Amino acid sequence: MINTNGRDFLLNCLKTIRRTHPAGLDHEVIVVDNASDDGSAAAVRERFGDVQVIEQDRRAGITENLNLLIRHARGRFVLFLNEDSELEPGAVQALLSALEADGRAAAAGAMLLDSDRRPTACAWRLPGLGSALAGALFLHRWLVTQSGGSAAHAVGWVRSAALLIRSEVAAEVGYFDQDYFFYGEDPDFQKRLHDAGWRVLHVPEARVVHHEQAAQDQAATARRVVQFHRSRELYMRKHHSRPTVVLIRVLTAWSYAVRALAALILPGHSPAIYWLHARQAIRPWQGIGMKEGADAYNRRRFGGAQVPARSSSRKASS
Repeated sequence: MINTNGRDFLLNCLKTIRRTHPAGLDHEVIVVDNASDDGSAAAVRERFGDVQVIEQDRRAGITENLNLLIRHARGRFVLFLNEDSELEPGAVQALLSALEADGRAAAAGAMLLDSDRRPTACAWRLPGLGSALAGALFLHRWLVTQSGGSAAHAVGWVRSAALLIRSEVAAEVGYFDQDYFFYGEDPDFQKRLHDAGWRVLHVPEARVVHHEQAAQDQAATARRVVQFHRSRELYMRKHHSRPTVVLIRVLTAWSYAVRALAALILPGHSPAIYWLHARQAIRPWQGIGMKEGADAYNRRRFGGAQVPARSSSRKASS
């Protein structure tokens, strides 16, 4: 799993792994700590001596951390978990059973629940002109979202907050694209799985609580919005023609502009955030995103010295 300053969430997640892991199934647990300064790595070593801790020397993007985890894992399957997730009983077995039952499935994503254990949208059609048009017509819940149901089924892409993959297939398609610092890496990786002839599954029986730790940091909201649209633009340019990219920008900006107007009279909504989304959709290259925030953190961490380009790895004592 990947952790950034989520010490308490992380320790709780590790407890749920111990509590819910299928009996008799060999496994290893690896934590990639993304230069946390809240004592996360030390706390894991102290309380979970059998867990391997890989410490980044500086704050890195999600894709670098995911690839680091895959390359260190020794099993045929790798389960990605965010540090702010909680496995419910039977979740791991349900994901594993889904992949074992479908030889052409390379990845299986869980049903994600919010902190009140209500299902959230967590599987969608791959991004493109069709999904952008559905969003502009406010039909995305019916035409784009693919999570829900009661049985495992094929989808476009799922969130990696709780995602089981075949490790050899990740190598086959070239792992996660590290041009994505945050956001966009999941649909890009899974589109390349589709392009290589593999399927992606959503498994409603596998239930995982996801507390959305990052969304609780209101001060970083603007940086997340900027990063989201920057990554969306990267995905569209990589997988679609330039005219399609331009049209998708317009459709996306329209959908957020309408929401901004509606938020003026609807309680609990922020017109300013929706307007920011609309502006970034049209000009996704502007603004300060999460990448710049991480760069600034790294400069402070090293006092202006040159920031290391690679991570260090230390195995927890057992």
